[in-house]
Amino acid sequence: MTKTPDILCIGSVLWDVIGRAASHMRVGSDVPGRITRLPGGVAMNIAMTLRRFGMTPALLTTIGRDPEGEELVAEAQRMGMICDHIYRSDDLPTDVYMAIEGANGLIAAIADAHSLEAAGDKVLRAMADGSLGTADAPFKGPVALDGNLTEELLQTIANSPLFANADLRVAPASPGKAERLLALIDHPSATLYVNLEEAGLICQSTFDDSASGAAALLKRGAHRVLVTDGGQSASEGVSGDIITQTPPAVMVTRVTGAGDTFMAAHIASEAQGMDRSAALKRALDAAATYVSGETPL
Repeated sequence: MTKTPDILCIGSVLWDVIGRAASHMRVGSDVPGRITRLPGGVAMNIAMTLRRFGMTPALLTTIGRDPEGEELVAEAQRMGMICDHIYRSDDLPTDVYMAIEGANGLIAAIADAHSLEAAGDKVLRAMADGSLGTADAPFKGPVALDGNLTEELLQTIANSPLFANADLRVAPASPGKAERLLALIDHPSATLYVNLEEAGLICQSTFDDSASGAAALLKRGAHRVLVTDGGQSASEGVSGDIITQTPPAVMVTRVTGAGDTFMAAHIASEAQGMDRSAALKRALDAAATYVSGETPL
């Protein structure tokens, strides 16, 4: 019997290929380092952290039937994720993300999520066919949405009865896709998780700190927002009420996936009954531990 999920993670599930070097890098740098391949993608990163916090996520995504896809699904199942509702395509290859990180942070990255974009609303079939809900009895609970979904699909989700009872938690995936979140900016149950640059792109402005970014998003019509600014600050805002905290200072050894870890830890903390301040602190602690190279718990 299929388990009942605590949360749906909708979006990119792929392989992360990450090259990391201990030295500072610039365009054209050729340095020694380590190259790893790990399960990744925004939806997958969120799901992995949710598992570490004891939640059971279901993945709604597309994964190819190629060897890379078979291996990825097997790894997700091993970690305890519900994979019954993944759209498995015979024609679309498994997506992949490639990044280079140096001591000075992320140098460059390419996200090949073309299969997810091509699959479109096929990834949502389980929410309509009775597996996870129907239009008359929609899924009730938290849903983590990934900005790697197309703007068209995000707009469909914003107006769909399938999400009428959902607690939407939305991340833009990258600054280059931040403006896709405009489709959900005024959704009455959407919480947006963005960094300071992404907040500026959505509001077509620039901000000096997370609190001002949060205030602008709320003024723009957002129901609730969380804005991070690296190691400087993070702010959570709802109905004009904004709280701000400073993350713990740590030595940064990795950056890819830090925002997803923050988001997942915050969702899990609220699901476990923590108040706003405690949930924000726990999320910041989890993200700081993650970028320091440790397991965020």
